[in-house]
Amino acid sequence: MAKIQMKNIVKKYGDGFPAVNDVSIDVADGEFVILVGPSGCGKSTLLRMIVGLEDITSGDMMIGEKRVNDLAPKERNLAMVFQNYALYPHLTVYENIAFPLRLAKAPASEIDEKVRKASKTLELDEHLDRKPGNLSGGQRQRVAMGRAIVRDADAFLFDEPLSNLDAKLRGQMRTEIARLQKRLGITTVYVTHDQTEAMTLGDRVAVLKRGVLQQLATPRELYTQPNNLFVAGFIGSPPMNFLPATVEGTTLSMPFGDVTIPQKSADRAAGKGLLIAGIRPEHFEDASVAEVGEGSTFRATVDVVEWLGNEAYAYIPFEAQPEVQEQLTQLERDLDGESMRTQLVVSIDGASRITAGEEADIWVNAEHIHLFDPSTGENLTKEGKVQANEQATDTGEPAAG
Repeated sequence: MAKIQMKNIVKKYGDGFPAVNDVSIDVADGEFVILVGPSGCGKSTLLRMIVGLEDITSGDMMIGEKRVNDLAPKERNLAMVFQNYALYPHLTVYENIAFPLRLAKAPASEIDEKVRKASKTLELDEHLDRKPGNLSGGQRQRVAMGRAIVRDADAFLFDEPLSNLDAKLRGQMRTEIARLQKRLGITTVYVTHDQTEAMTLGDRVAVLKRGVLQQLATPRELYTQPNNLFVAGFIGSPPMNFLPATVEGTTLSMPFGDVTIPQKSADRAAGKGLLIAGIRPEHFEDASVAEVGEGSTFRATVDVVEWLGNEAYAYIPFEAQPEVQEQLTQLERDLDGESMRTQLVVSIDGASRITAGEEADIWVNAEHIHLFDPSTGENLTKEGKVQANEQATDTGEPAAG
């Protein structure tokens, strides 16, 4: 096992645009780090530079204490798992797992020991004599993982390994990968565009946009303390609500009325003029059924209600100023078309009797309201030190994925 250090990594192609732009990430020995972002953010390019499949324009790639920029992939001792499995259809499961060991001319006894140990770990013992064509998608991906395990690599690299599986199988494989990584304790870098995978698997998550690192933090910090508008909009489902707002004293004025916010938030937003207020759907509630604490209540007309049993989503339309609408439109493009329409999505208790077309009293937890600068996307109310690349602004250049 070994730590991986990416120091000011830049990748430019022939047209001069940076696919990866001055990214620095340290992956500790045994840590599980996720690279996540929409298509074209540079996450796969960064992973390919770690393994040596892409040349590095500038910066240093360190594995252990060794600079590996000029080393061929086979000299880096890394194991990579791809999304398309890349299994040999004419070989059995046993021989597919054993393949890298046979290439290395390992003794037959060592090959058998490692293959059987890996197959036991991955629950493939009863399938060792079968061909890949007779396996399910999840079983094939486990075979690909087994081939990586037997190599005794310094680190695992995963390139969207679950994207070809159906939703139920993805959930099962997520759990298996998490258990396997904890059991082996091996340094792991995992690329995905799926925020659910990112939030459930990673010790830390690096969010990228147009080749620029926006934030590197634990899943909890990304969710509760996003650096900027992009991270806030990307993390969370349904996504965070964004509304035009102004602050005077501790009063936050939004399209639905006024809310009293904490003094520390008011101080950070003082004198900023028009702002974007970010509020997650779960920080609202139907005031008529919930036992609410500190916060404010406003009255609004509900447009649509989606009842899901234990909870429901109420949709409330509103209008936004051109400056705010411009930012939301740009954010929608950055998020691969994720809808950022001017409507409030409110998560309410399933016992609520709110119906479409009626007015309702909605409670909001003001402690969890974020305030963003419309011109830069910066989170003005984020607590603590920003844990992101110094260039993690909301103005990165376009990049290839």
